[in-house]
This record gives sequence, structure tokens and C-alpha cells, in this order.
Amino acid sequence: MAQPPQPELRLDSDAGAVFVLESKGKWWHAGFHLTTAIVGPTILTLPYAFRGLGWILGFFCLTVMGCVTFYSYYLMSLVLDHCEKAGRRHIRFRELAADVLGSGWMFYFVIFIQTAINTGVGIGAILLAGECLQIMYSNLSPNGSLKLYEFIAMVTVVMIALSQIPTFHSLRHLNFASLVLSLGYTFLVVGACVHAGLSKNAPHKDYSLESSSSSRVFSAFTSISIIAAIFGNGILPEIQATLAPPATGKMFKGLLMCYSVILLTFYSASVSGYWAFGNKSNSNILKSLMPDDGPSLAPTIVIGLAVIFVLLQLLAIGLVYSQVAYEIMEKQSADVNQGMFSKRNLIPRLILRTLYVIFCGFMAAMLPFFGDINGVIGAIGFIPLDFVLPMLLYNMTYKPKTSSLIYWINLFIMVVFTGAGIMGAFSSIRKLVVDANKFKLFSTDVVD
Repeated sequence: MAQPPQPELRLDSDAGAVFVLESKGKWWHAGFHLTTAIVGPTILTLPYAFRGLGWILGFFCLTVMGCVTFYSYYLMSLVLDHCEKAGRRHIRFRELAADVLGSGWMFYFVIFIQTAINTGVGIGAILLAGECLQIMYSNLSPNGSLKLYEFIAMVTVVMIALSQIPTFHSLRHLNFASLVLSLGYTFLVVGACVHAGLSKNAPHKDYSLESSSSSRVFSAFTSISIIAAIFGNGILPEIQATLAPPATGKMFKGLLMCYSVILLTFYSASVSGYWAFGNKSNSNILKSLMPDDGPSLAPTIVIGLAVIFVLLQLLAIGLVYSQVAYEIMEKQSADVNQGMFSKRNLIPRLILRTLYVIFCGFMAAMLPFFGDINGVIGAIGFIPLDFVLPMLLYNMTYKPKTSSLIYWINLFIMVVFTGAGIMGAFSSIRKLVVDANKFKLFSTDVVD
């Protein structure tokens, strides 16, 4: 059986190991990282997800997936603690999976899924940041000539500069600011949605689902995939690696901090946005607040501040997920070219990171599907990594009795979300194909 590559702590080539050896992270730093990884501007997509589920099923899915992800992240932190106590401290998701499951293919499967997630989030962050700039520009200059892809290019240049921040731990202060920003723009958007729903120009509130049964089913699974992507965090082992050892119990405190913010933001954004716009909710609720065919439905200063906060946080989110992608690329390249990514040789690292950001920016400009991208990422990335694999890792590590409740709870979650992931992938890709008729390459608007 093929053996997965083992973790190496070579200071000259392993960027991730260099970081961990120098790590002095506290539990609240992990809380900042977790919050940035989960609580992002994608929450502005929640009203759009609700329109495929309705009130009752929307609340049910949001609550269930919140509980399941908290549970799964806690189980994964326990598995990491168990391995650390056994003398095998893992700083990467792929090595944890390969160690516990004992198969070389699992190592590469996790690399593939993580790379897909990190690249998808990178593309989505650049796309949404470009859209935010476009919203600000169109408000200030309604007849301006700049297009969406030009704003995406501007964001890409900024991300190239920020991509040179060397390590995950270096982002702790930035991620604290990100936490504050997420609370700020959520409350601004909630207030704007309430104002819009009560104003004389309030849109007609229609909460009905699609008339066709098959369309309702596909829309529901696409919405479930979107919610999975919003709750998703495929980099928990890398975040736990930022903690100074021993990490036992610290991740639980970090998760409590993160989910306190989730409770405040996810429900308020979902309820206010879906209440105000119903089944007309846009994949970016800010666009619903500023319709093309009428006046702004909220004070310009409120929407402007929210857009600025969202834009700033998107830069932090892009950096958090990109760090893992950089580490994967740099580690694999360093294995081929010994010492290539040492601290003394920064040019190859600069080139590789720059090319990665340019690729994400190019894909964002060429294929501006924000809601659809969320659905695909959730189905093929976050569901297997966050809703299935942690339960499997726990059962394989702690080996609970088959008669125990926790064994059957974990098995039930794995089966249910495997099915949901398969259906969600099919539904999301189907919607992506259907929506392909709505745009041209380098479109001037984001496609819902």
C-alpha cells in the first residue's frame, strides 16, 4: 500500500513547519482565525439560499448545519489532540487524514479537496470584492465606463501585494479586525433590510417556492450546498497548528467564540434579508438594496459603510484560505527543488503566489457566478471535508463501540451528508450549466 508523505520539519523547505515551530498562538487567536474562515460576506447569500428552501426548511437547515459543523470541528480537534499526545502532531489536514485512515490515496484526496476549496474561496473573494467596488463606483458615477472585470483586476493587484504576508500566525491581528468588520457590516445590512422592508418603495414580499416539483428539489439541494459552503472551514487542522502546544481544550474555546459571532450574524442576516425581499433576494443582498430599476432602498451612507466593511474583510478571507494553498504549492515544489523556498530565497515564493492570485482573479473575471460558485464549493468541497470526514476520523481514532450512541450519531451524519453532497453537487452544477446562457465571458455583472 502506498504510504503518504510524512511531515518533515526542515527549516529550509517546509514553510508550514517553520511557522509551527515559531508559533505562540493563544486560544483567542484561533477564535479570530476560525471566525474569519467561517463568518464572511458569504452570509449576504443566506437570504438567496432561503429562497430555495422557504422559512421553515431554511431555519431547519441553518440550525442543523450549524450544530453539525460545531460538533464536527470539535471532534476533529479531539482527534488532533489524540495524535499530539501520541507524539504525532499534525499541522496539515491531509497528513492527519492519511495518518488516521492509513491510505496514501486519502492524502492526495484531501489535497485535491482543500485546493478546490481554497481556490474557490479565493475566486469568490476577489469576485465579491470587485462587485463591491463596482457598487460604490456605480453609486458615485452612474454613467461611468468602468466594467466589473476592471474592478476585479484592481482587487487582484491588492491581493498580490498582500499575498506576500509570510505565515498564518502573522494574520492574527488582521483577523481580529475581520471579526469586528463582520459584526459591523452584518448589523448595517440588517438595519438596511428592515428599512427597505418598511419603506414606501418596499418590494412585494413573495415567499412562494418554484412551481415545478423537480425545480423545487434542485433549488433546495443547491441552497443546502450554499449553506454548507457558508458554514464550511476546510482548514481547521492548519488553524489548530497556530496554537502553542499543548492545544488541548484551546480549540473548544476558539469555537465558542466563533459560534457566538455566527449566532449573532447568520440568523439576523437570513431573517432580515429574506423577510424584505422574499424570493427576489439576490445572491448578494447588497444588490437587492440597490435595484437597477429604482431608487436605493436604504440610506446611501449605510450601504456605503457596509460595502467598505465587506471589501476590507474579503481581503482577510482571501489571505486566510490562500495561506493553505500557498503552503501546499510551496511544500510540493520544495520537495522537488530542495531549499527552493528557504527564507533566503524569496523570489520563487513571490512568483508562485503572484501567479496563483492572478489565476484566481482571471477566473473571477471570466466566470462571474457568485451564488453558483458557492453551491459547487459547498457540495464538492466543504460537505466531504467538514460534514463527513471529521466523524470518520473520530470513529477510526477512538473506535467507539458499535452499540454506543456516538458511533451511530456519527454514522448517521456521514450517510445523510454524503447523500446531500451528491445531490447538492448535481444540483449546483446543473444550475451552473443553466446559468451559462445568461452571460458572456468577462460579463459586466455577477450572475445569480
